[in-house]
Amino acid sequence: MSQVFDVLIILAVALNFVALGVSRIRMVITAVAVQGVLLGTFPLFVHTDVGPRVILLVIVTVVLKGQVIPSYLLYAMREADIRHEVKPVVSFVSSMLLGAVGTGLAMMYSYTLPLTPEHSGLLLVPASFSTVWTGFLMLTTRRKAIMQVLGFLLLENGILLFGLLLLEAMPFLVEVGVLLDLFTGVFVMGIIIHHISREFASISTEHLSELKE
Repeated sequence: MSQVFDVLIILAVALNFVALGVSRIRMVITAVAVQGVLLGTFPLFVHTDVGPRVILLVIVTVVLKGQVIPSYLLYAMREADIRHEVKPVVSFVSSMLLGAVGTGLAMMYSYTLPLTPEHSGLLLVPASFSTVWTGFLMLTTRRKAIMQVLGFLLLENGILLFGLLLLEAMPFLVEVGVLLDLFTGVFVMGIIIHHISREFASISTEHLSELKE
């Protein structure tokens, strides 16, 4: 079981590089959606005592991250009539190199943390830090608003990964609150995308400074 879990974590980290290295927005949405589904199943591997609360969290996470939010972003992409991230602040190759450096540093730093014995050997912590770093890169180096929303989703995926270590100690209300914050953030970014696409021919966030009441 642990070997299967390690393979799934490696696959989730590999999807970070897909998100950093491609310009097609649909492919990035698909990569983030697949990663969200994988993350949704991780509680079943991390904790042996799986109760109704954990199962409900798995179902909600998989549906929200794998279906609801990607469908919403695909709809926004069609409405705004965009397909590619054309000129990112940092090139795609450079973004992947920065992602690789961040992943390596995450591996080194994670082994210095005082984790419990059952969590010390897991790849969960370095994968968490790597995903947070990838989300930060997406947020700061992409010009399209949808790509920045996807960066926000990756950032939240990394936080969720680390939170799995504390799942037994976290009340159910807090877990639902994390998902609610995610949904609220995407909703707000959807409003921004709508206003940019209504006022301008593109949805580059460079136009935000020109929006006035």
